[in-house]
Amino acid sequence: MRVMFYQLSRDPAHAVVPLLAKKSLEAGARVLVVSGEERQRAEISRGLWTLSPQSFLANGEASDPHAEHQPILLSGEVSPANGASFLFLADGHWREGEGEAPFERVFYLFDNDTLQEARQVWKDLRGRDGVTKEYWAQEDGRWAKKASE
Repeated sequence: MRVMFYQLSRDPAHAVVPLLAKKSLEAGARVLVVSGEERQRAEISRGLWTLSPQSFLANGEASDPHAEHQPILLSGEVSPANGASFLFLADGHWREGEGEAPFERVFYLFDNDTLQEARQVWKDLRGRDGVTKEYWAQEDGRWAKKASE
């Protein structure tokens, strides 16, 4: 599992998730976006639907009918009903699913309010079999890779 830490300093999660999700879909992956905050999930959904004037990224809530068909599923818990291989933790709180993690990639988005938790997660994942980590930060409006293990 590849865990990608994204420190949000300029843009909020609802602006970053659509960009990363678009690239994930282009790579052929299904996406699960998790946030314990219903309001944040609604903002992310709006961002997905309005990413650009020419296109949108179809998405739905895990509680909606036919959630298993959604390429991007939004949920309050780590339960990939849509068979997602990419997990986005949008609210800065680390979670793992039941049993063995089914995700190829985890995008862990955090801000200054959840920075200490992110630092602890980085330490906790150190040396875990099958886990690689990357740390990304915003610099001059772009994402720059700062560290990897």
